[in-house]
Amino acid sequence: MANITAALVKTLRDKTGAGMMDCKKALTETGGDVEEAVDWLRTKGLSTAAKKAGRVAAEGLVGVAVDGKSGAVVEVNAETDFVARNEDFQAFVRNVTELALNSGGSLDGLAAADYPGTGRNVADELTHQIATIGENMALRRTEGLSVDNGVVVPYVHSALASGIGKIGVIVALESEGDTGALEALGKQLAMHIAAARPLFVAVSDIDEGSLARERDVLSAQARESGRPEEIIEKMVEGRMRKYYEEVALLEQVFVIDNETKVSKVLETASKDLGSSISLKGFVRYTLGEGIEKVEENLADEVAATLAG
Repeated sequence: MANITAALVKTLRDKTGAGMMDCKKALTETGGDVEEAVDWLRTKGLSTAAKKAGRVAAEGLVGVAVDGKSGAVVEVNAETDFVARNEDFQAFVRNVTELALNSGGSLDGLAAADYPGTGRNVADELTHQIATIGENMALRRTEGLSVDNGVVVPYVHSALASGIGKIGVIVALESEGDTGALEALGKQLAMHIAAARPLFVAVSDIDEGSLARERDVLSAQARESGRPEEIIEKMVEGRMRKYYEEVALLEQVFVIDNETKVSKVLETASKDLGSSISLKGFVRYTLGEGIEKVEENLADEVAATLAG
């Protein structure tokens, strides 16, 4: 029996883009002959992943999961919305999101985690999915939150299925108050975050660089009015307050009643529960945000296909 070394497996993986376990099996089946192993993988449809790696993957799904006092959000991308409706892909995203609960927010840790029932890790299972489904995919990002006391509440806007969709949110509330009441409040806050898209919890969380840039831009805009400097300063302060309302969750008007600040909502809820409530953090993922999509017309697509 041929000695299947890790270096041999890596060589085959580099040539084919197939998963580590698939490469090892191919080499075992072919007595360690790399070229025969390539053909073996091709006949099984497992060597196609590498060819797809250059395609833009901006569709896919966002998954959310909560277990006790911990929660996680994951984004897995694919090339088309059609794949997001594939039951195998949906199951993969749900499974990976559950695994993310124990990854500590580390993408590398998640990629290296054992994928249940396959003998592969998440990264290799992703490669397997690429070869099976026939589109490029990417495990793009993950983040988690936890509390010592309180709740982490999930929300998926317009969920495609349980726990998966295009906008996913988790909210962490630290409190010793009633769990049911905290979960109800967390659900409302998560819905607000999905709609209002805050970037920070509080003004104090905004980095100094962002504040300085915003102030400089607003000052330059105000000076265009030709007003005196003392008036310009007041104009800038007013516009900075508006900026805080746009980016800081606690400064925003609650979308549920459209009149109360989120900070006041938490204050009132704390009094009602008889226990202090601290909004420890939130995560909001929108599918494909920040990915530059390549737009091609039909003629370009046909020409590219004919060119091979």
